[in-house]
Amino acid sequence: MNRITKAAAFSAATLLLSGAVFAASSPRGIPESNSTTANAPSDKRPVITPSSIAFGAYDPHGDFTNDANSKIEHLFLPWEDVDLSTLAVADEYALARGRSLQITVEPWSWDRNWRVTRQELYTGIVNGQYDDNAVTICAEVAKLKSPVTIRFAQEMDEEDNQFTWAHWTGPEYIQAYRRFVTLCRAELPNAEYMWSPKGNPNLREYYPGDDVVDVVGLSVFGYQPYDQATTGRDQTFVDRLTPGYNLVKDYGKPIVVAELGYEGDEAYVRDWAQEVAKSRPDFPQLTAVVYFNDREVYPWPDNFGLPDWRVARETTN
Repeated sequence: MNRITKAAAFSAATLLLSGAVFAASSPRGIPESNSTTANAPSDKRPVITPSSIAFGAYDPHGDFTNDANSKIEHLFLPWEDVDLSTLAVADEYALARGRSLQITVEPWSWDRNWRVTRQELYTGIVNGQYDDNAVTICAEVAKLKSPVTIRFAQEMDEEDNQFTWAHWTGPEYIQAYRRFVTLCRAELPNAEYMWSPKGNPNLREYYPGDDVVDVVGLSVFGYQPYDQATTGRDQTFVDRLTPGYNLVKDYGKPIVVAELGYEGDEAYVRDWAQEVAKSRPDFPQLTAVVYFNDREVYPWPDNFGLPDWRVARETTN
């Protein structure tokens, strides 16, 4: 069932389905207008210098609102039950700060009660049942003035996670990705399209082809307790990035760390903050890093919980 909120119904911000009314979701990542931590000092912020690669953030708390170093604004949106009219707010915010938009489109509903099985989602996409979802989103994004990168169905190579599409086979994912990009480009020809695996050894099985990939994204997270438990030592940014980078560098595309986070003791955080945005001869294709400035959404495996990646935190008296 196609349940995307149509543009004509945005003002109502609700969706009528099977006799029931469901509130449409807004894209996640539009910064808070009255952030209490936007100017909070923090040694956790990535260190940016004149020689650094581009930096940006998923920043729902607005901690980078006044940070001139941030050049990319990252948003997430589902392709069902979503109020796309609020994208204009994010566009104005980015334009005022000279930032581009990285928009992650997730092919499902954020309402878990309305999600379909992996096979139902795949069949629906390749049979055209979700074409309107893709077309409506991309037509709305085409109205924006900021430069845009569209990141579709991320981390498909991470089978042990929450994403329905991460349980497709490689050929299934490739077919679905190619259909989305083909439809989206017809509405949004000037965007860049990002293929964004987690960075696992099997990621090559999901590569959809040079003609539908403009940039490659990777996810890189450093969590000190997890490092110690799984490797017996702290892992550096270079340690975490290298395996995935080496698997995708031969595609000849620009590479972006599309999701970045780190958490640990003071020394661990300081090391990551100093290293993540460096321009490195060993990573010549790495062009940008985009920080995930929030608490983890889904629990890490083996009871490691929900790491808090935020660079600034609320203080209580």
